[in-house]
Amino acid sequence: MSKPDSVDLSAFSVPGSGRGILDVFSYGYLLRLLVRKGILTRYHGSVLGWAWSYVKPTAQFFIYYVVMGVFLDLSRGIEAFPIYLFSGIVVVNLFNEAFGNATKSIVNNKALVKKIYLPRELFPIADVFIAFVHFLPQLSILIVVCLIFGWVPTFVQLAGALLAIFIVLLIATGLGLLFGSINVSYRDSQNLVELILMFATWTSPVLYSFTMVRDKLPTWAFDLYMLNPLTSAVELFHSAFWFPTTSEAAERPEHLWFFAGISVVVALVVLLIGQFVFRKLEGRFAQDL
Repeated sequence: MSKPDSVDLSAFSVPGSGRGILDVFSYGYLLRLLVRKGILTRYHGSVLGWAWSYVKPTAQFFIYYVVMGVFLDLSRGIEAFPIYLFSGIVVVNLFNEAFGNATKSIVNNKALVKKIYLPRELFPIADVFIAFVHFLPQLSILIVVCLIFGWVPTFVQLAGALLAIFIVLLIATGLGLLFGSINVSYRDSQNLVELILMFATWTSPVLYSFTMVRDKLPTWAFDLYMLNPLTSAVELFHSAFWFPTTSEAAERPEHLWFFAGISVVVALVVLLIGQFVFRKLEGRFAQDL
């Protein structure tokens, strides 16, 4: 009996295999659908709708300003304290929303994960994009206020702001992939993420000046503090929005661009680690969900 002719399978791919984040770019249409769905449903059924994107950060700013600026009198040592405060808040808010939502993205989309194959990285990356869209109204408020105070930034300062956004989105994506994959099997990891988000506000110079940290810590400890990607991103935003509205007496961290470059490297390493762990655990997603 003759053997059957072999079938050419070169045009087919192994089900469930892929290239991770790189495959997301092949699903651009689906990514846009996920982002659009997240944006449209964010304030669905609410009276104010998208106005909440302006109301919530404004309310947050006033609370911090009254407590930190008035009651604790920190505004006395920081010129143009309202701009300093709000330019830091918008950066931390972007990180908190992107990282927090990406962590829950796989669990929130379990119906799709269990039924069809697609790059599961689509879900945390879509949530990071959604967080960026919600960040834009806060950024617009900051720009308007800065213009009122005579804001005239340089090209380098604006480039620094763009780099800060890139750092935040990169580190949030990496951490979102890491904790989003772990959260499928171990839901208490979400509690750890909430602790990280709580510390994010206080471990970066948002509510206080970096000089307070520099004056209290030895040089090596302050350098470690500046190596925090979120710290570098906040200071880049301060340099872009706060510094141009102050006098020459205002201080900026030395070697800020050096620390920003290190922060990009750290964020890339976190992204690679997050992708590695995600790829290792995604085979269990459908089962654990």
